[in-house]
Amino acid sequence: MSAYRNVVVGTDGSDSSLRAVEKAAALSGDSAATLYIACAYYPADSKASSQDADALKDDAYQITGSAPTQEILRVARERAVAAGASSIEERPVVGNPVDSLLELVGEVKADLLVVGNRGLNSLTGRLLGSVPSDAARKARCDVLIVHTTH
Repeated sequence: MSAYRNVVVGTDGSDSSLRAVEKAAALSGDSAATLYIACAYYPADSKASSQDADALKDDAYQITGSAPTQEILRVARERAVAAGASSIEERPVVGNPVDSLLELVGEVKADLLVVGNRGLNSLTGRLLGSVPSDAARKARCDVLIVHTTH
């Protein structure tokens, strides 16, 4: 297999997604590839975000606006640098995670998309789809699903 030139990884700030960032960073560092770290979000007003966060409880990290997205990307960059990536671009993207990641893959002509396996084996993931399964099914490049859950 040839070395990758452009690697895209998505993060939502969860520990699971940051483990995927670390793996993508190590791979991109080994092949001198550019690592694109993406964080998808929907802009939301504070009242709606608060109500949604109350309803989602443990999954409330999925509710982000541009300010939390910048912090998520900053933390992800730090983890990527520590894991060996040298060429890193951060991309906050508006929209759902799968479509946003795939759009970025096309934009930067990525040859590898890295996602964590969170949601892959859950009942919700099997019924409604999950980021890893949807990304693997729809991507036009190699997809690495990193085992990030315990």
